[in-house]
Amino acid sequence: MASLPRQKQFPSLGACGIDCGLCPRHYADGKSRCPGCGGEDFESKHPACSFKTCCVDEHGLEICAQCEDFPCAKYADRKKIKCDSFVTHKRIFINHEAVRILGLDDFLAEQNRRVAILHEMLAHYNNGRSKNFYCLAAALLSTQALDAALDSVPALGDLQQSARELKVELESYAAAEGVTLALQKD
Repeated sequence: MASLPRQKQFPSLGACGIDCGLCPRHYADGKSRCPGCGGEDFESKHPACSFKTCCVDEHGLEICAQCEDFPCAKYADRKKIKCDSFVTHKRIFINHEAVRILGLDDFLAEQNRRVAILHEMLAHYNNGRSKNFYCLAAALLSTQALDAALDSVPALGDLQQSARELKVELESYAAAEGVTLALQKD
């Protein structure tokens, strides 16, 4: 008998390791908004997510890293990911490793910090064209770099100018950390 789909306790973290709370679709308005992994109405957006079905519905876990069989065969192709969709896949294995080392609670505390920083960028620096970039920066840069970039660009005055300046600062920190703030296309 198949398990019934259930909501996760922490939908901002995908069972597969994706940063749902740092995804542009999580902040979209209307039908394209995604509730996060296992969040309310998730199955209507992603009915065939085998990671969520196995991890959450069948094993009652939050993230695959908690499973004794991780990494299972589902991840064989994930190691060869060459492109992203609307959200970066670069941190999938990094997130799993962090959950295994830090534990879920400490990892989620760090994720919540990233989400709070993203909310600040979206609230005070979003010129209508920067949401995807800020989501990517929040997912890939260290929280220290994100904080430093925000500290160096006051959210006062011209929104367009503040958004340009913050993008320059984030790109500078990305270069220093060896991070490319772009989705992988191939």
